[in-house]
Amino acid sequence: QVQLVESGGGLVQPGGSLRLSCVASGFGLGYLAIGWFRQAPGKEREGVAYITTNTGRSDYAEFVKGRFTISRDNAASTVYLQMNNLKPEDTAVYYCATRHPYGSNWFDAETYTRWGQGTQVTVSS
Repeated sequence: QVQLVESGGGLVQPGGSLRLSCVASGFGLGYLAIGWFRQAPGKEREGVAYITTNTGRSDYAEFVKGRFTISRDNAASTVYLQMNNLKPEDTAVYYCATRHPYGSNWFDAETYTRWGQGTQVTVSS
């Protein structure tokens, strides 16, 4: 079965850390871009970070720069999102998604074609 499965979410206090995983099953990462997105209640889905699996090119949304790190393990078909210094405004459902690794609009959810089911991250004291 071809799918993306996220894990690693949970409840954490402000200033804490979590590491999310996105495992691709039924297909290899190959030449893809993997993006992490999030959606908070009542808000639109927004791009957080992306990485290309062939070159390792990556970038981050301004609101997570310096706090989040995206990485990949192609052999394990897994992409990670290390989230440090978490803030209450980081509370959301986090999704990973895939698209081709070329072009632009890396944070545009419409350019991604396969999505995981999401994992809840809650930052609260």
